[in-house]
Amino acid sequence: MIRVADLHKQYSRGKVHAVRGVSFDVHRGRVLGLIGPDGAGKTSIIQILAGVLSANAGHASVAGIDVLRQPERVKPLVGYMPQGLGLNLYDSLSVAENIEFFRALRLVPDTEYRENRARLLAMTRLEPFLDRPAGKLSGGMRQKLALICTLIHLPDILLLDEPTTGVDPLSRRDFWTIIHDLVTRRGVTVLLSTAYMDEAERCHHVLLLHQGEVIAEGAPDALAAALPGRLVAVGGAAPQRVARVAAGWAEAESIALYGAETHVLLRDQATDVGARLSAAGLPEARVHDIPANLEDVFVHRLVERQPTAPADSTHLSTPVVNQNTTVASPVLTQQLTRRFDSFVAVDQVDLNVQGGEIFGLLGPNGAGKTTLLKMLCGLLAPSAGHAIVTGLDLSLTANRQALRGRIGYMSQRFSLYRDLAVTANLELYAGLYSLPGAKRHARINTLLSELRLADYAERRTQALPLGLRQRLALAAALLHEPHLLFLDEPTSGVDPVARRQFWDIVHVLAREQGITVLVSTHYMDEAEHCDRLALMHQGRLAAVGSPAELKQRATVDGGPAVAVTARAFEHAYPLLSERFPGAMLYGRRIQWQSHDADTDVATAETLLRSAGIEGTVSAQPLTMEEAFIYFISQAETRHA
Repeated sequence: MIRVADLHKQYSRGKVHAVRGVSFDVHRGRVLGLIGPDGAGKTSIIQILAGVLSANAGHASVAGIDVLRQPERVKPLVGYMPQGLGLNLYDSLSVAENIEFFRALRLVPDTEYRENRARLLAMTRLEPFLDRPAGKLSGGMRQKLALICTLIHLPDILLLDEPTTGVDPLSRRDFWTIIHDLVTRRGVTVLLSTAYMDEAERCHHVLLLHQGEVIAEGAPDALAAALPGRLVAVGGAAPQRVARVAAGWAEAESIALYGAETHVLLRDQATDVGARLSAAGLPEARVHDIPANLEDVFVHRLVERQPTAPADSTHLSTPVVNQNTTVASPVLTQQLTRRFDSFVAVDQVDLNVQGGEIFGLLGPNGAGKTTLLKMLCGLLAPSAGHAIVTGLDLSLTANRQALRGRIGYMSQRFSLYRDLAVTANLELYAGLYSLPGAKRHARINTLLSELRLADYAERRTQALPLGLRQRLALAAALLHEPHLLFLDEPTSGVDPVARRQFWDIVHVLAREQGITVLVSTHYMDEAEHCDRLALMHQGRLAAVGSPAELKQRATVDGGPAVAVTARAFEHAYPLLSERFPGAMLYGRRIQWQSHDADTDVATAETLLRSAGIEGTVSAQPLTMEEAFIYFISQAETRHA
């Protein structure tokens, strides 16, 4: 259905080579994922196939039509959804009016339109919101409406550019359910892009892209299984100490801090990790093998291409913050509430964040995370309840203003000046924080050195890779030596190597330098880096605990996951989803949470056997995403 051969795309008169000789095929009824960070070339490839961007060289065809020569012939055949939360919608139009408008654009006949509209509204659960303006929908609802508008003419080929970026896990699950229903029941062909490795396993086939080139290709499970060497997780000992010991091993290809564990990819299968650590003074370390994932594959392929080892980010030789006061509970809230007229955005929230803790704030779009953060930053006054942040009572206006000198904030979007050099940006921020001259230069030099930015000090910010920009934004947030650091989806769009380095730095700041970190994120793999998590729903706390505690509680309350692996997954999925409505497709694996796993395993085996489908069925531990969905679904039921 889609064929791409030796595709090239250049910008700025050839100075920027966005796509470099990319080739792939997508067959009918399959989902192919273009996986990679911002700047990998994903959007350029999708726009070329949608007929809205030209290419410099190569071949691209959709449904047998040469897109490069006849782009207009392709457009009626495809559904194209651009990057951005509902970017193809009109905010002033209601949900119903947006759908009607796209029906008119696509010239869909009345009977077909009524059938398609009814089916799509049922799948997305948007029928109760037909009169609501698109501009007043949550991010997840906007994406589902955008998908309806993309699908209203029921195309056979879908081109989706980062369709779930900025969307919470619950809406993301709904989105993927719709996609896989279309694929398995109607044979729709899907090409989509994403920057998130955890989503890639939902695709049948993936291309890992870096700087416009394909660095790996294949089925997600096959790529992970083929990773050479051995991946181990080390717990029970300080992760930073484990990482520094492992950094001296010649056979250690990559090292990553991951919550309370350290993950080490070893080239030599026979390495006795426990003995090595015990000899280095860490006899308490516990070692166990873990399966690799696509992020491990991505990092491995990048290391192969760029064999020079990255700078050690698990060691900061000089404290980047000199803590003058120790606050046992930098964030303490009691019944914290914020109302906007009759709407309650944050409802009686109790939090107690400990000093030096990495605390994660997770929740669906519209859960109240942003409003809560604004109150904790002193930007919004509480309507009721109390918030004490770094020892300041935020019910007092003067304290809210004083707080800004004690906290650091790093936004999801890069907010520094791109046309200024690295040092000039830091000089500007030092002035905003009124740092005196002598201290200003000392602070800038310390941060440039410790965050490995000194080599880029005079380089213009816009010329930096995204990972270095994020490190620069972190440096700006740390300039005035805050006690509390707020991170809003800090690694969005960053490549896996830079992402790991960033989180290594955050771990060191918290564990060794006592900085308290409050992270807001939608992405479950980032949640695993946190000591504790607060899950929010409709302004309330749905659950609080460590990632391991939350997964354990969700398993005890709602049961483990049942996983089915079947070669003929396209036939197994509709069969099993009819019997188990919560079943989700993850590439070729079908999975759902079960209150009675033994019975479900036996039932699934019987269904597959009666249909003549070969497959294996087993109970599996829950992932963080599945635990999140369990708690939020329970809260949705309670508070509906």
